[in-house]
Amino acid sequence: MLRTPSGGAGNGTATAEDRPLSIGAVLNELREEFPEVTISKIRFLEAEGLVEPHRTPSGYRKFSVRDVERLGHVLRMQRDHYLPLKVIREHLDALDRGEPLPLPAPAEPRELLEAGAIEPDSGLGLRIGRDELMAATGADDAELAQWEAYGLVEAGSDGDYDAETVNIAKLVADLGRFGLEPRHLRAVKAAADREAGLVEQVVAPLRLHRNPQTRTHAEATARELAALSVRLHAALVQSALRIRLF
Repeated sequence: MLRTPSGGAGNGTATAEDRPLSIGAVLNELREEFPEVTISKIRFLEAEGLVEPHRTPSGYRKFSVRDVERLGHVLRMQRDHYLPLKVIREHLDALDRGEPLPLPAPAEPRELLEAGAIEPDSGLGLRIGRDELMAATGADDAELAQWEAYGLVEAGSDGDYDAETVNIAKLVADLGRFGLEPRHLRAVKAAADREAGLVEQVVAPLRLHRNPQTRTHAEATARELAALSVRLHAALVQSALRIRLF
């Protein structure tokens, strides 16, 4: 539960609603429930029009208690329901009109083995821009730049991101909600690169074969090996956690 400033209505002091908060004070309020939130995240949500704090003549942001509650609502919908900002905005607009929309049930965590399954590649032709990727993940520009700096996310030569990269970015964002930063994921990226290298060693001779059917078989083999590698990785992590925690 987010805390709100206490006030003394009726004794000449301002009520809680009358006390505007700086962005730093808002950060402190939100971090009790959302320890991963940052000032840049708050600024991003403001830029997306999800909250509109008052501006002083000198340009400083001043948030009302209602603004803080609204930010908490947005962050809760991202954390518990994995909703994109577009859907969250529609939900907030409906609430402002007095027409609350039902939220989907909180997302249930999947078993690691199930999460390790490879999704069909029917949507791999889809490409989105930087702003769309940030909207899809709830990340701001600084966070996305950090993901790119650590090699977790990479744009194509046209500056856009393919479906696989979007999926990776969403997973990185989800891990970030648990306090795992890009620097913590370097080992995961390094392990993935090594696993990809192993798959490449197996299929390289097939890809160089003159027979077109053999080269096609190389692609299918690579996909199958990748799926098995992901499943093995998930099983090993699950086993290690079971041993250490239980």
